[in-house]
Amino acid sequence: MAPIRSLAILLATALGAAVLTTAPAASAEVLDVTCTPPSSNIATYNPALTLTPQTVTVVNTAQYGPCTSASQPTLASGTRTSVNVSSRSCLDLLAATPIAFTVTWNTGQTSTISGNSTTTIAGAVVTFTLTGTVTSGLFAGSTVVQANVAPSASLLLCTAGLGTVPSFYSLVTLEITSA
Repeated sequence: MAPIRSLAILLATALGAAVLTTAPAASAEVLDVTCTPPSSNIATYNPALTLTPQTVTVVNTAQYGPCTSASQPTLASGTRTSVNVSSRSCLDLLAATPIAFTVTWNTGQTSTISGNSTTTIAGAVVTFTLTGTVTSGLFAGSTVVQANVAPSASLLLCTAGLGTVPSFYSLVTLEITSA
């Protein structure tokens, strides 16, 4: 019985070593900054979005914070405001959209971000996810992922032709990562 037990231990050790040697290498990515709720964004639509496309002024205002950054220890928060006038309907909120904006950090530095926004709806929650890069300023060249999470009721009613979307208030998580 002892030779079988020894063989089992040897086999378990060998399999464990094989698993350890075939595991992928640890990622070399570094988290430049992360901002978590109560970070928030409010998008207001004037006039309110309907199912029918119309010329709409969209004002996006974001407050990032608390934020933490190992490489920029004094960075604690940021803001952004953008204004866009275009023909839009509530269905446009469901489409992938190119997006660009500049975050002004509490340190006075800026990060200009470009990417694409996608939308997912899961029950009562809509998530707008931006993926892109920092094209200039602080953290230039780094990867960006921002998730805006909001209630989906007004969007669902609007896409069914039963309401409008005057605004969206969302909680925001922002991560900027360098390779």
